[in-house]
Amino acid sequence: MSYDIDPRLLRAFAAVADELHFTRAAARLYVAQQALSRDIRRLERELGADLFVRTTRQVALTPDGERLLPYARGVLAACDELADAFRTTHRPLLVDLNSVGLFHCRVLERARELATEPELMARFESGLTGAAAQILAGALDVSFGRYGGLAPGTRARLDAQFVRYEPMAVLLPEGHPLAGLPSVPLAALTGETVYAGAGNERTGEWTDLATRLFAGRGITVAPPAPMAVGKEEFRRIMAKLGTPVLAVVDFPPMPGSVLRPLVDPVPLSPVSMVWRKGLRHPGLDALRTAATELGAREGWLHRPVGAWLPEGEPGLPGA
Repeated sequence: MSYDIDPRLLRAFAAVADELHFTRAAARLYVAQQALSRDIRRLERELGADLFVRTTRQVALTPDGERLLPYARGVLAACDELADAFRTTHRPLLVDLNSVGLFHCRVLERARELATEPELMARFESGLTGAAAQILAGALDVSFGRYGGLAPGTRARLDAQFVRYEPMAVLLPEGHPLAGLPSVPLAALTGETVYAGAGNERTGEWTDLATRLFAGRGITVAPPAPMAVGKEEFRRIMAKLGTPVLAVVDFPPMPGSVLRPLVDPVPLSPVSMVWRKGLRHPGLDALRTAATELGAREGWLHRPVGAWLPEGEPGLPGA
């Protein structure tokens, strides 16, 4: 058996182990599925062991695959730390802020004041589930969202800093019967169908949060719908479907709709800043300091009495 195992093979193995799906793992690594399958077969030959049980319906780790996984993650983390430690100049840090107008943008603005070099680059793409996969594939550095909603295998390869208990809200069409209220009690949504990103693979953690919040309250998660990109398209879809949308209180204004906070109880979206385990970068240090500063100043870690949180949520302060 060769002991000079190519880390690329271990990265391919870890991606399939996390996803238990070759197509999703290949997309995460930005490689063709055939190339990924070849790397897995090569690793199995080098180790002299079968790592996955493959059927037409599912992929599962073998006992040898289970045994290899912690070693593979340890090697990959060490490789990433080594690369970061010996960079003579720091590359730009790519930060996903989800949507324009969210509080994440203020964290980035303050971080840029704290660290003028290197460059902190922003992008705006919704969904921590999708962002986490890109972080692990090396295509993204930092994102924000519900860390506890990620798969355990994904969380094991990430570091996170809890940032805010963000109050949740509902976005209503202007003509909706509840639009005239200053705030919307959860009980008032009984019988409603509310959109929460179902069917969008990038936002699985948000759909799961909605499912937990709506359970036992007579509120239904809306079925998958085409994603509206841009304010004008959002206005058109909102007018056509008339479906309330689960959001947060910082959600940016959208034409043809009104944003109302949810109350009785106040549901909270637990938001963390997330990055690849072992990442060292002065931009990350600035982001962490900025989040701590703003959180202390504006009470982001305050939990209103009687507020709702998903039960058993990983990653919360004191959890």
